[in-house]
Parts: sequence; structure tokens; C-alpha cells
Amino acid sequence: MAEILKHAVPKAEVTASLEQVRVTVADVIADIRERGDDAVRAYSEQFDRWSPDSFRLSEEEIEKIVASVPQQVIDDIRFVQDQVRAFARHQLDSLKEFEVETLPGVRLGQKHVPVRAAGAYIPGGRYPLTASAHMTVVTAKVAGVPRVVACTPPIRGEIPAATVAAMHLAGADEIWLLGGVQAVAAMAVGTDTMSPVNLIAGPGNAYVAEAKRQLFGEIGIDLFAGPTEILVLADDDADPFVCAVDLLSQAEHGPDSPAVLITTSREVAERTIAEVERLLPGMPTRDFAEPAWRDHGQVHVVDSIDELYALADAFAFEHVEVLTRDPRLALDRMTQYGALFLGEGTCVSFGDKVIGTNHVLPTRGAARYTGGLWVGKYLKTVTYQEVTDTGSQALLGRLCGRASRVELFEGHARSGDVRAARAAGDELPWNTV
Repeated sequence: MAEILKHAVPKAEVTASLEQVRVTVADVIADIRERGDDAVRAYSEQFDRWSPDSFRLSEEEIEKIVASVPQQVIDDIRFVQDQVRAFARHQLDSLKEFEVETLPGVRLGQKHVPVRAAGAYIPGGRYPLTASAHMTVVTAKVAGVPRVVACTPPIRGEIPAATVAAMHLAGADEIWLLGGVQAVAAMAVGTDTMSPVNLIAGPGNAYVAEAKRQLFGEIGIDLFAGPTEILVLADDDADPFVCAVDLLSQAEHGPDSPAVLITTSREVAERTIAEVERLLPGMPTRDFAEPAWRDHGQVHVVDSIDELYALADAFAFEHVEVLTRDPRLALDRMTQYGALFLGEGTCVSFGDKVIGTNHVLPTRGAARYTGGLWVGKYLKTVTYQEVTDTGSQALLGRLCGRASRVELFEGHARSGDVRAARAAGDELPWNTV
């Protein structure tokens, strides 16, 4: 049986706080539908104090901004984007197009077609998440998306130069200094100055996530996202200091970011809690990390490795870091997670920033039914059919007629009848003058 040494706040409190977010987002989207660019500008002024002549950066502006970024930053961006691009290409190579002949003259096929336009949301605000440009734009371009619109907000009225550089180097076709619900809504519904996209990807705060949720169906989205989550799995071989550092690495994302430890060792659990409390006061991001740990941190002690993995799967968390003697055992024991980070040498922050796998991952239990953003998200897997053999046309036509009439679909049946008549001379008793 699991023993809980640290509890999170009740779920009801979290759910209640989201209601006002839903209402606010719905109002903003409705206003942008009605007033277009005027509403977008009004909300940008209200939320970001940002109202330039054009929210879209020109080529000349982009070149000037990129030139202002230190060369080491540019080199690092290029390196990380190379890792993301390489992994996305391996994903693309794993997707197979095919055409098979299932009956004489019956050819069935599958193709992967990229969406025509994708929106990439790169968060700003307190943290300019430059890495999100790699994850959203690079991956879309590897998939073959011809038009990628990238949006990011200004930071306290300033242009986030490194983020703009990352979007540009990733291959964004349009770069807009626009954030929040207004950016998501503009990309989704379109305005006089921005043509709409087909799919929007990228992380964001609660308002951005809710905007994507409300617009889903009208456009595609990568996934439903919430606050960043980390689950650390540890046995008695784990270092409590490493556990604590890695828990806090994700807690700093925001005051609502869950950070959870499951361990088979009570000593590791207690020492990890102590290390967290020791490290927190000195963290520059304490104002986010401290309430995240206080309100959403959890520590569970279980009796066995089997119980550890069963409980971990029940959480279905975004990031799962495995600090055990045999971390690769998680590959066999777990099925519900966004991404696994195996062994002490592999931290979640590698996935967030540099290693090449995508950091846009499912949260709030979505790992029960989806993985994270990948090259396939930008592709539509479509099928095609062709029947050229008259014998197969007759066979399928007669079968279609019988099967359709069982379901009382007479129109469908007649389409099949016609093929059988054309191929084999079958009569059409329903075709009377």
C-alpha cells in the first residue's frame, strides 16, 4: 500500500479556478470573430501593452533582430534545431505510404499529406520559451507544411530577440509579435491581415490552452495541454539531491505545476523533501516553484517496484524521470506517459531544451490516450481506392447492394447495383421509366 508523505491541494480547487478562464477566453474569441484586427489590437494593448503598426515582422526587421543575438546563442539554437530536425526526420521515415492489390484490379493505398498551414505558438511572458520554436516550427517543416505562422508575445514591451531568431532559423514563413488568446484566435479564425491556419501547436498558459480547446474542431490542435508535470520514480539507489533538483526544475514553470515523487524508499522520500526545502529559498524562480511544490507537490512511498510502476501509470504524467537501478524496465512496465527519461544521466530538462525529442507533451491525464507533438501531427493520413477489374467490380457491386439494403440505405445499394450492371450485365429492376 502506498503511503503519502505529501499531499496536493484537492482537485476541486483546481477545477474551480478554471471556470473564469473559460469565460474570459470565450469572450475574447467571440470579440475577435466579430471585430477582427481591431479586437486583436485592443487585447494586445490590454494584456501586453503592445500595439505596433504591424504585428507581423518584415524580413528586414527579422534580419536586424537576428543580427543582434550573440553568436553563441545562434550557434546553440542551430545545434538544438539540428537535433530536433534529425529526430523528426527519423519519425517521418518511420511512416510508410503503400499501395496494395487486395483483389484482382482492386488497389488500395495510403498517403501522408501535410496540412497546408500550421500555427506555432511560442510562449513568452515571464519566460521566453525559445525551445518551443524548435519543437513546433522545425517539426512542421520536416513534415512538409508549406506555410508556418509563428506567434510569440513581446516581453514587457520588448522584442524577444532570441525567440525571433529561433523562429526564423527554424523556417517560419511568418513571424508575428502577438501573444495570448488574441494570437491563437487570430491564427484560427483569421483577420484582415492574417490568413487562418489549419492546425495550431505549441504550449502556453491556461488562457492559451483554453483557447485551443474552444477552437478545436474548427481547427486542429496538437493536444490539450495544462501545467507542466514531472513524476520522479526512485528506488533506494536514487540520490535525494538529484530528485529534489529535478522536481524543482519543472516546478519553476508555474505555480500550478505538479511535481511528484514515487519511491520505494522512505529514506529517499524524507531526504528529498528536506532537500527541496533546503534548495527552495535560494532559487531565483522561487515565486513560482514554491507555490507549485506547496500546493501541487506530492510524495508517495510504495512497497515494491511493481507498485511503483502501477501507481506511476495511474498518474499518466507528462514527464516521467526514472531514477532506479534498472531504468529501462519502465519501457516494459509503463504505457501511460508523455515522455520517459531513463537514468540519472537523463534529466527532463534535456527534453525541454536540447536533446531533440519534442517537448510539447500531454498533461492532465491526456497521456492515457495520446502521445506528444510529433511530425505525424502535421500530416493527414489519407486513403485512395481504385477498381479496374470487371470481375471485382461485379463482386463488390453485388456485395455493396446486399450490405446496404441490410442497413436500409437504398441509395448506397443502387450505386453498387450500377457497378455490377456495367461490369457484368446485372439487371436494375429499380431503374424503370
